[in-house]
Amino acid sequence: MASISPLSSLWSRPCSSALRRCRYLHQLLNASHPSSLTCFSRAEIPLSRPSLSSHNPRLSGSYHFVRSSSTATITTESEQELTPTSENTSTKGRIYHETYGCQMNINDMEIVLSIMRNAGYGSTVSDPESAEVIFINTCAIRDNAEQKVWQRLNYFWFLKREWKTNVEIGRSFSVRPPKIVVLGCMAERLKEKILDSDKMVDVVCGPDAYRDLPRLLEEVDYGHKGMNTLLSLEETYADITPVRISSNSISAFVSIMRGCNNMCSFCIVPFTRGRERSRPVESIVKEVHHLYKEGVKEVMLLGQNVNSYNDTSEMEELEPGSNWMLSEGFSSMCKVKNKGLRFADLLDRLSDEFPEMRFRFTSPHPKDFPDELLYLMRERYNVCNYIHLPAQSGSSVVLERMRRGYTREAYLELVNKIREIIPDVGLSSDFICGFCGETEEDHTETLSLVRAVGYDMAYMFAYSMREKTHAHRNYTDDVPEEVKQRRLTELIETFRDSTGHNYDQQIGTVQLVLVEGPNKRAPDTELIGKSDRGHRVSFVNVPMGHSTEGGELRKAVIGDFVEVKIVSSTKASLFGEALARTTLSGFYSSGVSSRSEKVLAC
Repeated sequence: MASISPLSSLWSRPCSSALRRCRYLHQLLNASHPSSLTCFSRAEIPLSRPSLSSHNPRLSGSYHFVRSSSTATITTESEQELTPTSENTSTKGRIYHETYGCQMNINDMEIVLSIMRNAGYGSTVSDPESAEVIFINTCAIRDNAEQKVWQRLNYFWFLKREWKTNVEIGRSFSVRPPKIVVLGCMAERLKEKILDSDKMVDVVCGPDAYRDLPRLLEEVDYGHKGMNTLLSLEETYADITPVRISSNSISAFVSIMRGCNNMCSFCIVPFTRGRERSRPVESIVKEVHHLYKEGVKEVMLLGQNVNSYNDTSEMEELEPGSNWMLSEGFSSMCKVKNKGLRFADLLDRLSDEFPEMRFRFTSPHPKDFPDELLYLMRERYNVCNYIHLPAQSGSSVVLERMRRGYTREAYLELVNKIREIIPDVGLSSDFICGFCGETEEDHTETLSLVRAVGYDMAYMFAYSMREKTHAHRNYTDDVPEEVKQRRLTELIETFRDSTGHNYDQQIGTVQLVLVEGPNKRAPDTELIGKSDRGHRVSFVNVPMGHSTEGGELRKAVIGDFVEVKIVSSTKASLFGEALARTTLSGFYSSGVSSRSEKVLAC
C-alpha cells in the first residue's frame, strides 16, 4: 500500500491559518527540496536501489527510480535570481521541469524546452517557486513512479492555489500563479483522470503532441483545460534541435526512433508511446554533427526498441537474399521489415563520419541483433563494447507468457554468439520478479540465468500490473507482493555475487576513460569517468602528457580521454593510475588496447 505524502496530509493538520500551514510546508520542503536529491546514472545502479526517503524519513513513499521504469531526474538548464527581473517577466513565463523515467523522457524534455523557447517562453529556473510554468514529465511503467508524480503534483497544486499568500510570505517568486503541465507516458495513460483530480493540473500532453504545447497553454489563459494525448504514426520531432539540459556535459542523448511494436504482455509502452517510427538518417547525422561542434564526445542513441530502427524515407529495397534477419532462434510479434535502412546502416554511417565520438545505444530488444550488427560493433573502435540485452526472465514458460519471442536456450545462444564475436563485451539486462503465474521453479531458473551469463549491470524490479496490457486483459496478478519482494531480494543478491569477476578481470588492463567529472568521494584529487565497456573508473588526477600530441604536462579535465591502468576493483567500480591524455583514435592505434585492430578496420 502506497504511503501517504506529507504534502497531501498537510491540510489535515491542526493549523489555524494558511500562514501557519505555509510555514510548516516551508520547513518540510527545505528538508526535502529536489536540489538536494542525488541523480544516479545507469552505471551506478546495479548494486543498490537508492531511496529518496534516506534524505528525509518523513518522505517514506518517495523512491529514487532507475532506468526506463523509474528514474527520477530533477533537471534545470540554468539557475536564475529568485527575484523576477524585467528580462524574465517580459517573456511568456519561466519554466521549471522535473523528469521521471527513461533516457527517452530526458531527451523529450529537451525537445519540449526547444519548442517552448521558440514560442517565446523564458529560461528555466532551479525551483518551482520561481516558475510561471511547471512541467512534470512522467513515467507509467510501474506504480511507484506514478505515486511519486502524484506527490509532486500535490505540492505544485499548493504553490498554485496559495500563490498570493506564498508571495506575501516570500515563499513564491513567480509573477503569476503557475500553470501545471503533465507530460509523458502517465499523461497518455491516465488523461482525464489527471485533469479531473482536484483540478490541480492545467494541461495534459502526451509524448506525440509536444508541438501543441504553446496552444494548450494559451487555452488556459481563457479559462480552459488543455489536453492532447493523440498518438501519431509519423511524429519523430526530427526537425527540432533539442535544448540540452546539461549544457556543459560531454555526452548527449539522440533519439533515433519512437514507439514499440513488440507488444510484450507486461508492457504499457506500445499504448503510451504508439507504433514504431524512425527518423531519417540525414536528420540524425545533422544533429550528431551539431553536437560534435559543441564538443560532445559521447552520444547515446535512444529508442524504445532502438535496434529495430528502420528509415523508410527513401524506401530502398533490400538486395535479394539480404532479408532483415532477426537474431537466430527469435521471432517477432509484428511483420518483419524488408525495406529501408536498418540500425546497422545508421551505426555504420555515424561511426564512420565521426571517428572521434563514442557511440552507445539503448534500449534494444534481443531479437534485433543480426550478425551484421555484431560484426560492425566489433570492427568500429568508437562503437562501445557494451550491449544491453533485456532477458526479463530465465524461464521459457514465463517468457512465452510475456510474449518475448524467444526461449531461455535461444537467449543463452545469443549471449554466446555476442561474446564470440565481440571479446570483452559488457552485458547488462532487465529482470521482472513475480510476473503472472511465476512459480518458484521459474524464479530459480532466472537466478541460474543470471549466474550463467555474469552481467556487468542489471535492472531488477517486482512486477506491477498495468491496465490495457495483454497481461491485464488475460492474466491474474497472482504472485503475492511479499513473494515478489522476497524474490527480488534473492535476485539482487545473486547478481551481486556473480558480477565481481567482470570487474576483477579488468585489473592490469589499460582502459580508455572519458572523464565526466570529479569523484564525489575525493572531489579535490580524483576524477571519474566511464570506460568503453561502461564501467565507472576513478583515478588520482596528476599532471600528465598527451600520448600523441606531446606538449606540456597538465591535469585532465572534463571531456578528456585518458589512458588509465586499472589497479583495483570493487563489485561496482574500478580504480586506476592515469598514464596519459589521448584521443579516441590515438588510443586504439597505439596498440595499448585489445581493440586496437579496430582502427585498421575503419
